[in-house]
Amino acid sequence: MAKVLVTRPQPGAVRTARRLAELGHRPVELPLTRTVALPIEAASLYPMVDAVAVTSTNALRHAPAPVLARLAERPCFAVGERTAVEAREHGFQSVTAGTGDAGSLAGLISARLGPGATAAYLTGKVRLGDFEVRAAAAGMNLLVVETYDTQDIDYRPQQLVEILGTEPIDAVLLYSANAAGCFSSLRWPKGFDDWMARAAYLCMSSRVADRLANPVKARILVAAEPSEAALLGLLEHVTGRS
Repeated sequence: MAKVLVTRPQPGAVRTARRLAELGHRPVELPLTRTVALPIEAASLYPMVDAVAVTSTNALRHAPAPVLARLAERPCFAVGERTAVEAREHGFQSVTAGTGDAGSLAGLISARLGPGATAAYLTGKVRLGDFEVRAAAAGMNLLVVETYDTQDIDYRPQQLVEILGTEPIDAVLLYSANAAGCFSSLRWPKGFDDWMARAAYLCMSSRVADRLANPVKARILVAAEPSEAALLGLLEHVTGRS
């Protein structure tokens, strides 16, 4: 049974913690970022949008209902199956799931709709540029609709003691570069080195791993693909259960 630190934002942290408990681990929730909705006027959306692109479930969860209602009849292209499920739950009638890579999603949309198509891109204020760069290269027109922002969460040393306890951490799950950066800048209490001496840092991607501070580099492992399934598979391997 491994003690596992879950750093993703809510409500995802509680879902991951539940899954870890089912696998026989001891999860500890320590969200390092939070998502907050941004104001959007549905009337501001370009009326001739051909499709909708989504690379994050949060972009759908934080979008105002009038915005989603205005776009729901357009074909929706989601970065992966989990985002596609979320899109269907939010009323989109025609949803195509990509392979999980934001960059390749632009190629998929262009292949389906042809050059010059206009897509409403539901996304966060803090984001990687992969999709937008590939969309421009494919000749697509994007209407960027920022539905949420990502904010760092800071913890006082005493709060970390109360949340983590004093038993050593076996693994840390890191889902985003933002979270990895936040983790590296936490104000740890006295005894932190003892807590984390044997911890493995399991990262969703190499981009996430690159944001961790140097002292932990030797214990960083990267998932085979950017999915939680791959991340949890890596955990099972590290704990000798696969």
